[in-house]
Amino acid sequence: MSSPQSGSAQKPAAIRVALGLNLQQYVVYFGFLAIFLFFAVTLGDNGFLSVRNLSNIVLQTAPATILAIGLVFVLSAGEIDLSFGSIVAMSALAAAVVMNEYGMTAGILAGMATGIVAGAVNGAVVAFVRLPSFLVTLATMGLFAGIARSMTNLRSIPVMDLDFAGFFGSGSFLGIPSLIWWTVMAVAIGHFIYRETRFGAHVLATGDNPRAASVSGIKVARIRLYVLTLSGALAGLAGLLYAGRLQAAKYTLGESDLMTVIAAVIVGGTLLHGGKGTIIGALIGSLMMGMLNNGLILMGLSVSDQMIVRGLIILAAVAVSLREKAR
Repeated sequence: MSSPQSGSAQKPAAIRVALGLNLQQYVVYFGFLAIFLFFAVTLGDNGFLSVRNLSNIVLQTAPATILAIGLVFVLSAGEIDLSFGSIVAMSALAAAVVMNEYGMTAGILAGMATGIVAGAVNGAVVAFVRLPSFLVTLATMGLFAGIARSMTNLRSIPVMDLDFAGFFGSGSFLGIPSLIWWTVMAVAIGHFIYRETRFGAHVLATGDNPRAASVSGIKVARIRLYVLTLSGALAGLAGLLYAGRLQAAKYTLGESDLMTVIAAVIVGGTLLHGGKGTIIGALIGSLMMGMLNNGLILMGLSVSDQMIVRGLIILAAVAVSLREKAR
């Protein structure tokens, strides 16, 4: 039987643990607010707070947010996908090439099919050959990038269909840009599947403890196949969004998204080792990374300096993630 003194000593510890978990859960929101206030004060006169600049941040981060949703599912299942940037380029090029020959519908199907097949290849090797997803997607990242480069001999392919460009990038509906509609729909659907469906629960169980999940009847191999296929499908959609917004497809599309998306997802509260994640956090993390890139550009920092800052953010986020694992 514990004494009153021991009980009172345990209360502050419990409070500290509870506060620590809550603060860690909302750290992305605090970080977002802090970065926004910093740039608002330092760059207010340089147009940072203008409606046009803030809307551009949201529009520019739309493809990264779509990719982040897929990565949340992958990481939550205890896996990793390093190839989604290359899948973006391959899907965008496939869509542009087919669309210019056979029309908009065929182009959309080609782009999405490319992403789904590429993701399924990753998933099948990981699930059934049982190779680590890090090594598999590291290899396919180079493979898919090479395919994208060879598809058009490094040439940019213009998107001639204005309906496609409007639907996926430059258009609007009810006065709201189509890219925002795509972002809202993807986040809403992704959040619902992740939090409210059996599939989402199985993903989290697989990432938390694969052996226990398998014993409980969850098809762990199938979950790994499905999350990597989903990541590929969303990379295909991101490729369509890039092609629509830029009205062109090129092998460099998605090239710089790897660091940005990983940072957004981890900063947003998804753990590297699996078992915990958040779609809404990934959205805020993506917007925060977009705002950070925008602010650094307005401050006159070079691309290399921006990469250094993103790398430091990823390092800090990984440290937080590993600390959470230690608990």
